Amino acid sequence: MAEGEERRERPARQGRFHRAGQWWRRAWGAAGHERDTLLLIGKSTLAATVAWVISYYLLQAQSPAFAPFSAVLIMQVTVYQSLLQSLRYVGAVVTGVAVQAALGFLVGPGLPAFVLVAVVALIIGRWPALGAQGSQVVTAAFFAFSTYISATSDLAKVTELGQIILLVLIGCGVGVIVNVAVVPPMRYRSAEHSVRTLAHALCDLVSDMYPVLREGELDGERSSHWRTRAGQTEELISQARSGLRTARESLYYNPRRLLRRNQGRTTFEGYGAVLDALERALYQMASLTRSIDKWQEEESRSYRSFLERYADFLEAISDITQVLSTLDEDDLHDQAQQLCGLADTAQQRSRQVTEEAEQAELPLADPALPYGVLVVESTRLMEEFQHTCDVLQRYVDQGEQGEQGDQGDRGDRGDRGGHEDQGDQGQEQP
Repeated sequence: MAEGEERRERPARQGRFHRAGQWWRRAWGAAGHERDTLLLIGKSTLAATVAWVISYYLLQAQSPAFAPFSAVLIMQVTVYQSLLQSLRYVGAVVTGVAVQAALGFLVGPGLPAFVLVAVVALIIGRWPALGAQGSQVVTAAFFAFSTYISATSDLAKVTELGQIILLVLIGCGVGVIVNVAVVPPMRYRSAEHSVRTLAHALCDLVSDMYPVLREGELDGERSSHWRTRAGQTEELISQARSGLRTARESLYYNPRRLLRRNQGRTTFEGYGAVLDALERALYQMASLTRSIDKWQEEESRSYRSFLERYADFLEAISDITQVLSTLDEDDLHDQAQQLCGLADTAQQRSRQVTEEAEQAELPLADPALPYGVLVVESTRLMEEFQHTCDVLQRYVDQGEQGEQGDQGDRGDRGDRGGHEDQGDQGQEQP
């Protein structure tokens, strides 16, 4: 659930239109995969439009699509990556055009020249320095070959090949400028935001599940939708890992860094452990939803109380993930205490799930029914979130001890400075 969103007590409505509305509400309500997707689409559209206007209307280029294509291609998650990929992309395109120009003028426009261009470009494209842009060497060489054979004179050939490079430079330049000027993505791939994104995705999923289990409205359509959403978190996990690795990188060449007053505190080592726990929790949720989706047998009324206890447990988990989805280092002390209290509540409800399963004598060993998986996953989920709360509390405690030590050091230095000043003054007196 997004910050400020009311607790969901009724199952979410089904159907394409309702789900589309839920997707837009998630995009509007809080930072996450949905909002990042919209932001990237908007910025890419703006960059492509500006590049097209320059190449088609101002330069009246013969192949204006090179500019918007390049602008969209280098729209990366960080300003640093945009600059890095732009340099690699320009290098790949220049290399591909140069290969075509050299072999074209030496061999001619025939089939042997095309074969040589393809072989040389494919070999150069494997150069590690070009990274992911290595394939663009071949792409640029083929486009250059097509442009080369359509030109009517040597001057036209040189002009057209040079125009390709110019259009690529324009597209990359526009893409970088838009990425820097329009909400440069410093916070979107920071370590803190990575934790928030995963926690928000998990909170949304769990918040959709527990009202359905509590009301006993489980059906194949809902369980299939949960399974699909849980499977889509693979991309979020990958992005979060990338965000953790590039938390510092996202500050490089970023103008928004100048607007931050507390530049010294951008991340902390506890985020890695929290991210690990959330990743494992998401995998466990995927296993849980997969087991529920495969369960085709109708629910027995004697098991209804178990599902209600499980809904209570998932509700407690959603409370924890809601706090994690708003994690803020400035408020970490209060949030860590709040998480510890919520973890105690979730622990109690996890025990109630196990006790209810034992009292109802559920068929936990039956692989065709989800009850055994539900019990196991409740225990595992609780372990991960308890570990998360312990990590955050330990970090807060270490930070407070460090601040006390710094204050003590400053006090000692002040005392020593005072004594030294007095000694100096005593020596200056006759």
